[in-house]
This record gives sequence, structure tokens and C-alpha cells, in this order.
Amino acid sequence: MLGNKVSTWLWLTIAGLAVAGACAQLPLETNGTGRPPTRATLSATPPAATPAPIPARDSLGYETRPPRDPNGIGRYYLGRQIAHVMGHEGADWLERDERTQEEGTDLLVRELRLQPTDVVADIGAGTGFFAFRLARLVPRGQVLAVDIQPEMITELTERRAKNGLTNVQPVLSTTADPRLPADGVDLALIVDAYHEFDHPREMGRVIARALRPGTGRLALVEYRAEDPNVPIKAVHKMSVAQAKREMAAIGLELVEVRETLPQQHLLLFRRR
Repeated sequence: MLGNKVSTWLWLTIAGLAVAGACAQLPLETNGTGRPPTRATLSATPPAATPAPIPARDSLGYETRPPRDPNGIGRYYLGRQIAHVMGHEGADWLERDERTQEEGTDLLVRELRLQPTDVVADIGAGTGFFAFRLARLVPRGQVLAVDIQPEMITELTERRAKNGLTNVQPVLSTTADPRLPADGVDLALIVDAYHEFDHPREMGRVIARALRPGTGRLALVEYRAEDPNVPIKAVHKMSVAQAKREMAAIGLELVEVRETLPQQHLLLFRRR
């Protein structure tokens, strides 16, 4: 009996060691590294994240989603984030002494090649930095100084009286309508303001209709997005390609790109 028990015990022990050895040879999960996973690698392998859906553009080309840049609003137009409007509190920046040199403003005015009888719409006129300079070049014409802020309209009115330039007409607009006469504008000028329009498509349609058929032009001036050396926040810049895309959506075609200014594009458009 004792011999049988010993034999049985030895057999069970040998069998157990064999099973244990076989289990030790089973392949381990390597997690793609060729090494067995640790607690860290196992716990750090979450299920694949589902990408957040990109909101569809509406029929006008707008999307509403969180801002990429805190200096912009949560609204996009044809892929471009719209920037916050610079308030009337920044009026002094518009009139700073170094602006003429930094932006080549005298050169810009010459590049517009105005005629004495032209009707010019300065859209986003602000304090009238350009409006009053242009008024002297169109003595038999008119400058429509358009702005959405009542405080800027007050400033324009006071400066008009001080300068005695009666051919400057302040126009209080809305964010969707610049209130321009149809077919009555020889040149629409937008300097560093278009990228802040809350409703660029709606504003653009009215501007396009306001251009005089055959000869009316839109001069769009924006800081060059293609140039990283221009010291302006990205949301306040525009590329030629983006500007062309947005103007095409309102029926305007690019006529000329003038790169004579130190930091900005001067883009000229007309009706198709």
C-alpha cells in the first residue's frame, strides 16, 4: 500500500510540474512592442477615441463651433474663423503716428488711382483715417464713411466739421448691410476690417451690388497671412487664396494683386 501511495504521489507531482511548464511556455500579449505588457501598458490602452464631427456649413458657408483662436468668435466662414471687432476704445491705435510708415498709407492712397468725381465707400471707416485723406482727392465726388459703431459715427461727424470736408458722409451701417446705393460706388475700400465682419457674405453681396457696373472696384486691404514676419495675430490676417474664394462667392473676380505695401495685400476685385 505504501509503495502504491508513493508511486501515486510521484506521478501527480511530475504531472503538475509538466502542466506548469507547459503554461509557462504559452505566448504572452506583447501589445505590439515585442515585450510582455506591464500594468502601465495595459491600463494605458484605452479604446480608440471617436473624432468629434465637424459641423456642416450652412447654405451661406457659415459654421458655428468652438474658436480655434481666442481672438476670434465661434463662427467660421468658408473655413476662416471670423475675428472679434476692434471696438471704438481702440480709436487711438487707428490714429497712431507710426501708422503711415508701418502700413505705407500714403502709398496705398496713391495706388487707388482715384478720379476727382469718384464716389468712394470707406467701409469700416473708424475714425476716418482714410476717409478724410480720400475726400481731398475727390473734390467733386463723395466719400461714404461707413461704420457699425455709433461712437465712430460721432467721431467722424466731429472731425468732418473740424476739417471742413463736407464731401464726407458718415453712414451708420448694420453688421449685415453697409447701406450703400446700388450701382453708385466707383471704389469700395476695406482696410483691415473685412476679416472682422460678422456676416461677410451678406455684407459682401450689398457691396458687390453697389459697385458701378463696368468700372466699379473693390479694394481689399488685409495683413498677409502668408508672411509669418508680419507682427499681427493670425486671425487678423488673410491670404490671397482665401480672399479670392470669399469674393468669388459674392460674384466678384480678382483683377490685380499689388504687393507694394509693407505688410498688407492690396487686392482689387470687380463684378464678373
